[in-house]
Amino acid sequence: MVQDPKQKARRLARALISDMLVYHPEKRLQGVKDGTLPQIFKDEIEKSWLEYVEQVGQDMAQSTPFWTDALNELLAGGQKVF
Repeated sequence: MVQDPKQKARRLARALISDMLVYHPEKRLQGVKDGTLPQIFKDEIEKSWLEYVEQVGQDMAQSTPFWTDALNELLAGGQKVF
């Protein structure tokens, strides 16, 4: 079954961000409380972004909102932080 590249990119972005939540739940709660999510997750976001770009390609990664949407929806709990 051939998967739509945009669907694959959207799913991958959500999976990578979800992993951050699983491995760092307390860190996320603290970041939401303090308003410091981008700062305290900087390293995890950069590492996951590189994985995302490697798997979906630079063009897809930069031309779609999937990465930022996943950060805002999942990591920031629906707030526009990223």
